[in-house]
Formats: sequence, C-alpha cells, structure tokens
Amino acid sequence: MQTILGASGQIGRELATQLKRDFTSEIRVVSRNPQKINDTDQLHSADLLDAAQTMRAVEGAEIVYLTAGLPMDTQLWVKQWPILMRNVIDACAEQDAKLVFFDNTYMYPQTDEPQTENTVFLPYGEKGKVRAAIARDLLKAMEEGRVQAMICRAPEFYGPGKTQSITNSTIIDNLKSGKSAKVFLRDDTLRSLIYTPDASRAMALLGNTPEAYGQTWHLPCDDDRLTYRQFIELAADIFGTDGNYKVLKKWQLRLAGLFNKTVRDAAELLPRYEVDNIFISDKFKSRFPGFQVTTFQQGLAKIHRESKGA
Repeated sequence: MQTILGASGQIGRELATQLKRDFTSEIRVVSRNPQKINDTDQLHSADLLDAAQTMRAVEGAEIVYLTAGLPMDTQLWVKQWPILMRNVIDACAEQDAKLVFFDNTYMYPQTDEPQTENTVFLPYGEKGKVRAAIARDLLKAMEEGRVQAMICRAPEFYGPGKTQSITNSTIIDNLKSGKSAKVFLRDDTLRSLIYTPDASRAMALLGNTPEAYGQTWHLPCDDDRLTYRQFIELAADIFGTDGNYKVLKKWQLRLAGLFNKTVRDAAELLPRYEVDNIFISDKFKSRFPGFQVTTFQQGLAKIHRESKGA
C-alpha cells in the first residue's frame, strides 16, 4: 500500500496517476474530502492536524507521500505546519512506513547563488522559517533512525489542471483568457520552474527506489531557464494570444497588500524575483539519466491542449 497525504492538490493527484501507471494499484488517497483519481484508489478522510486521524491514515502503508499544502496564510503556516509534520513523522515511525516529503525552497537564501541539496538554510520571513524548521525536524528524525524518509524539493511550479503557483495565477491563466499577464518586480531575471507532472513522476520514482532514502533530492526541471519576458513570449505564441504583460513594482504590491491578504502574505517571497533563480537538479539527473524532463515548449503546449480539451 502506498498512501498520499494531501491527495486533493495537483501534485498529489498527478502522483496517484504516476504510481498507478508505473508501480502499484494499491493506493490510498487521503484528504479531508478525498476523491478517486484512479478507479482502484482507496479513499480515506483525515485531518492531518489530528494525531489519531493521521495514525489511521498511515496504518498499513509501506510508503507515505506527504504532499499536503496549506493556504498562503503566514500565521496558519507558523501554527499548523509543525503540528502536521510531527503527526506524520510519529505515524510513519509507529507504522514502520517510509516517508517521502514534498518540499519547497522557501528556506533557501533568496539570492542568485545556485541552489543544490547542500545549500544552507537561510530563510527570509516567517514562512521560510517554518519550512526550515519542519525540514530540520524530519532530518533529525532520519538521523536518529526514527523513520526512513527522504526530502524531495522543488522550485516554483507551472503546470496543467489546478496547479497553484504565482506563475500560473499571474501569467498562464491570464494569457489563456486573453488578459494581460503580471510579473513581480522584474521581467529579465532567469526563473527555475518545474512542470508539475514532472515533479510527481520524479517523486513516484524516488519513492520506489530503496537506495534513495536518507537523502534530500532536488526534483528535475528544465535547465534552459527563461526570463519571464521570454516565458511570456513563448506562452503567448503557443496559446495564440497577445503577450501583453505588466511588471508590478514593490510599491504597487505593497499597496495591493493593504487590501488583499493573499498578496500581503506573499510579500516575503518577493526578493527571489529580483535576482536569477538557479535551482540545480544534477543529482537526480545523474542518478536517473533516462528521465525525460519536460521542456518549457512541451509543457506550455500540453497546458494549451488541455485547456482546449484536446
């Protein structure tokens, strides 16, 4: 049995598809209101903030994938992420289940230095600090031998379906609907973006590779990085729309944050848009040389076909 905690999001849904296709039909999908992704999925409703419910969700699983997310609310993250991670670690330790944690890069320095699995944690803002704290909690449990686990880390997403990311919401969704895209701070810095099906496919592969445990892995993305200007030009050409966009300055975002809590809670992420973002996934690519990374051209074309129902 392989169990996905937080299966209602795009990463969890695509992970279930990849697991069924390549590894197993014994999949348990867990969320507060779970829905089948594959016909053979087992549904299990659980609140991961409740230790007993988390324990029952993990019971009988050989591998557990933690892909759960929380709303972009800083205080919610600070309060709930440590509880959620503690419950999952305790449940996996008790049930002798392997744990695969899908992580982000908020704990890394928001500079133009290349990011590898060995990059030191130097978070900027409260969301980054709590992500650093829960990653350290898991690393400590791994070092102590409490749980067999790995961390799978990804940069910002773009992708099909209900992919939730700044790139999707401010650029892709706007261009698809013929609106002007919005870019934070600068349009000339290189962006590392991962195509969500690639992230899920890579995580399924890692979870089913026994020697991958006990490590942190950067999930693979296209190394031919684009600036947002180039990304918008490519997307507009593929979507058949005008590539109009507006660069939002700091003062505009601060002003918007006075009236919009989501924008306000995203403010601590802004420094990463002022510099090149260079996320390195050479470790994964060296270990799995046959893994085909989706190019920006291919990914945007797939998003376009899906939006047209093709």
